[in-house]
Amino acid sequence: MSTGIEPTITLTEEEDWWVARDTETGVASQGRTKTAALDNLDEALAGYRGEGRTPSDEELREAGIDPERNVSDASLPEELE
Repeated sequence: MSTGIEPTITLTEEEDWWVARDTETGVASQGRTKTAALDNLDEALAGYRGEGRTPSDEELREAGIDPERNVSDASLPEELE
């Protein structure tokens, strides 16, 4: 999916890591190589734009979320509103 915008990406080396940053969004990621940093940035930008895949129940559990109690569009409890 093309947005018609040419991204501006910076790559910097910081000790043993390469850091890739999209200057338009401020989203950044890192990797041990330039290629890894850019691949990780692509994944981070997809998540930032809501293009990521839905996590599996196992991934939700690993993140401390109970999939059976995770309800979309549910109202927040009063104490969190």
